[in-house]
Amino acid sequence: MKARAHVYVSGRVQGVFFRFETQDLAVKYKVTGWVKNLPDGRVEAVFEGEKERVERLIEFCRRGPLGARVAKVEVSWETYTGGFQDFKVRYGYWRY
Repeated sequence: MKARAHVYVSGRVQGVFFRFETQDLAVKYKVTGWVKNLPDGRVEAVFEGEKERVERLIEFCRRGPLGARVAKVEVSWETYTGGFQDFKVRYGYWRY
């Protein structure tokens, strides 16, 4: 079953390679979407793919990479769109 999750991760999650490790795992799990830093210190991501694989990425977000201290993960399940061809790290704080 295909799924889409919109995720916000709070804590010490910037400056610890969170986005890049998320991207590496997304490629490994064949999940599409994006991840970016927010100006308030959180990381935001959208994951699309097989539900089990999306859930694996969310589990990674709950612990983060070495050096991260995840305080909170907010997950909103949304309607799958199939609108992404790959997984990207997005730069800048503007809205996509």
